[in-house]
Amino acid sequence: MAKVKINSEACIGCGLCAATCPESFAINGEGKAEVIADVDDGMVDTVVESCPVAAIEKE
Repeated sequence: MAKVKINSEACIGCGLCAATCPESFAINGEGKAEVIADVDDGMVDTVVESCPVAAIEKE
């Protein structure tokens, strides 16, 4: 499992990360993505690269 973090200032809350990997991401009450669990190693690059504003980074 891979650790990731979200730059909440860059996040636009599009929800793509939560749709792609719902076991690891959720949209919080402020409309921003948050990490709720580590990301499966096989999905981490997909999720990081799919963020339209590059708000997700590997730790």
